[in-house]
Amino acid sequence: MPTLVTDRFTTLDYTDYTNNHVFMKSCTNGVFDYNNKNDNHIDINHGRRDHQDHDGGLRASWAKELIGHALRERVENIDHDYCEAGEEDTFFVADLGEVYRQHLRWKLNLPRVKPFYAVKCNPDTKLLQMLSALGTGFDCASKNEVEQVLNLGVEPSRIIYAQPCKTNSYVRYVASQGVRQMTFDNADELRKIARLYPEAELFLRILTDDSSSLCRLSLKFGASLDSTDSLLALARDLGLNVVGVSFHVGSGASDPRAFLKAVQDARVVFHQAAAHGFALKTLDVGGGFCSDNTFEQMAGVLRAALDDYFPAHSGINLIAEPGRYYASSAFTLACNVIARRTMEDELASSYMVYVNDGLYGNFSSIMFDHQHPVAKILRSGGRTLYDTPAAESTDDGIEYSIWGPTCDGIDRITESIRFPQLLDVGDWLYFEDMGAYTKCSATTFNGFPNTHDVIYVCSEPGAEALLDLH
Repeated sequence: MPTLVTDRFTTLDYTDYTNNHVFMKSCTNGVFDYNNKNDNHIDINHGRRDHQDHDGGLRASWAKELIGHALRERVENIDHDYCEAGEEDTFFVADLGEVYRQHLRWKLNLPRVKPFYAVKCNPDTKLLQMLSALGTGFDCASKNEVEQVLNLGVEPSRIIYAQPCKTNSYVRYVASQGVRQMTFDNADELRKIARLYPEAELFLRILTDDSSSLCRLSLKFGASLDSTDSLLALARDLGLNVVGVSFHVGSGASDPRAFLKAVQDARVVFHQAAAHGFALKTLDVGGGFCSDNTFEQMAGVLRAALDDYFPAHSGINLIAEPGRYYASSAFTLACNVIARRTMEDELASSYMVYVNDGLYGNFSSIMFDHQHPVAKILRSGGRTLYDTPAAESTDDGIEYSIWGPTCDGIDRITESIRFPQLLDVGDWLYFEDMGAYTKCSATTFNGFPNTHDVIYVCSEPGAEALLDLH
């Protein structure tokens, strides 16, 4: 059984089921040294979601095996009767191979669009290191995010300060660091930039229809087409350098037509800018991309719109700001059952189970990101059930509601779910697709910690070339 990349600096053992050989590497100080910044060697066909050949099945099996081993190794070594406080805390398993595959999938579907990862979605350091090695840029919205990315050795030119309304001191900070690209959407912001950082390279963020998205951003940001011409005129009068247009159709968008309309509107603004003497060179199509099977449809509509309105021969650079697309499916969360309450009625018993994470922790995505995490049984009755039929919910099993650990009555993860197993204190649940807007917005409410261990694995042999572990 392979060992894993963890935050405890263990040794890697990559078993490539396809070629039946093993890559042996080691990790020093828990830091990845990614030297390969050229991803032109990548076989983008490996990124296809509909790739159902032998190799694809083996990769999926290898991913499950690595994640399952990491989960088992952790939970089976905890003695719940005698462990120290914190030993049974919730933890993540992060598969960096999934991040790699998502990048290949992006290259296949949007080959002309360079991703600038939205750091706010999940600022996990090793996730950022992997993305840096893959050559992505970074969308940052605060001084701390910019500083974190720069500390990885990322060039300032690979960062866009994509915050239309910025703190004065943060503008001075990015100026001192040579981060030139930033967004604006109003006249007051232009005057601020003219005063603090007139050398900045500016993107005019325009308003879009984000009514079909999970999290609407147009309520807060974006200039309407009625105002873009006057904003460009003001930027010219202030002597500022407008280099592009940006938009965002909302986080977790579900209507691909929103991308089409936004691209059409951006083309209008490009024409307006030319009339004011600006030679725009970049279009930023923002975020909104999900990691599920809707991505291909969304990308197809966007790709066609870009080819129509910003064809390759136009020389316009295309960038995007995906966040959840890269992070969501790469992280699995494991939670411990800390208490159980039996609810008796005339027909049958049901149970309230309390776990050591909740809405104020890594399940903040339920409130802030409109997510619906689905519980599965990791360990129950002394057996580890990961990725087996017994781990799944059923229609006619024992009924449970699942609650977080705080004293707030809204701290409920699941209203009703049924399992074939009887859960008890000391058992474990796991939740997949927990990488987006989870750990980044966790709090310390009621004294519970908001930092949790992450065990790192890599299920993609193709990523081995990027992981120069020594």
